[in-house]
Amino acid sequence: MALSRDGILAANDIQIEKVPVPEWGDEVIIRGLTGDELDSFQGSVRQFRPTFDGKGMESVLIQEGMRAKLLVKCLVDEAGERLFTDQDAPALGAKAGAVIDRLYDVAARLSGLSDEEKAELEGNSAAGTDDSSTSSSPETSAAPSQSS
Repeated sequence: MALSRDGILAANDIQIEKVPVPEWGDEVIIRGLTGDELDSFQGSVRQFRPTFDGKGMESVLIQEGMRAKLLVKCLVDEAGERLFTDQDAPALGAKAGAVIDRLYDVAARLSGLSDEEKAELEGNSAAGTDDSSTSSSPETSAAPSQSS
């Protein structure tokens, strides 16, 4: 028998995990995001801008503070209430990067971010690159320089 509307809506399907953080002297509780919260997070790390040719719009990831933006939504107290507001993200982001990264991995997993989404958010996606991209990195040339 398939689930009913009421059965689906009544299901307690949000995952919670306690994670030891020895650097902070205790453990934290991470709660996975709801569908609405996940949409809000994903929207907060994306910005739309005109394409280079001006004929359309493209989605651009804003990676600055991304891990902390997820964590402020996922860190909860024993009663399941958020510890932080969205405005606390910069302060949380100033904590040790190794800790934030470790907690982000748990929050992303509990929130249902796929490996592909996580890689894209972390800037490791090949989907957003092509062979025509340029770099501002200096390149060395095999040709000798000409002096005057």
